[in-house]
Amino acid sequence: SAQIADLQQKLLDADNGDRAKQRWDSIATILEAKCALKYLLGELVSSKVQESKLQSGLQQSQASYSDVQKMLMEERNNIAEMEAEFQNQILVQEQQHQEKV
Repeated sequence: SAQIADLQQKLLDADNGDRAKQRWDSIATILEAKCALKYLLGELVSSKVQESKLQSGLQQSQASYSDVQKMLMEERNNIAEMEAEFQNQILVQEQQHQEKV
């Protein structure tokens, strides 16, 4: 049954490919050609609009990523400064303790 289902799917896929080709091959009149051309131009415009939206989204994402990366570097620098300050405080505390002892 799995083989039968696989063969049926292959037949459907082949049939769909042939149908698309037959549609283009069966264009016989100028009116049909105009309709097909109008459809294709509409699809082209739609895909160009979608491409520009995706490109804009990508640019915004890249800008956002850059901002987050800058913030991360600033926070890392702040942490490093705080850690150095903390180490200095520890040294001062140890020295004061040694003096008391």
